[in-house]
Amino acid sequence: MTLVAIFLLPVTIIYWVLSEDPTGTTALALAFGLSIMIGYYLWFTARRSDLLPQDNEVGDVADDAGDLGFFSPHSWAPLMLASGTSLMFLGVIFGWWLCYFAAPIVGIGVFAWVFEYYRGENANQ
Repeated sequence: MTLVAIFLLPVTIIYWVLSEDPTGTTALALAFGLSIMIGYYLWFTARRSDLLPQDNEVGDVADDAGDLGFFSPHSWAPLMLASGTSLMFLGVIFGWWLCYFAAPIVGIGVFAWVFEYYRGENANQ
């Protein structure tokens, strides 16, 4: 991303001088700023992280064996949240009154998703 930023800086300046278009210049300047931010984040994160087994060029496949991570258990909350959000967007299309019925469904879905590990069979705290 830093190479993209290095490319975008002179392109932005040249475009601004030659075209005097404020919209395109602003878009290019924002793209330059975004690539600087992403490049800095990737550099900063890579500097702080350790080497992984797949970074070893002479490593074996078995070096990366073990737990792959934590995966969420069965949950109905995402389905409820998606249904409520879909109903809310349909309310924007067909009538705002439909959003009054969709808002509680979205609220219950968000609440259930946030607190799914604090109650029921998957409680771990």
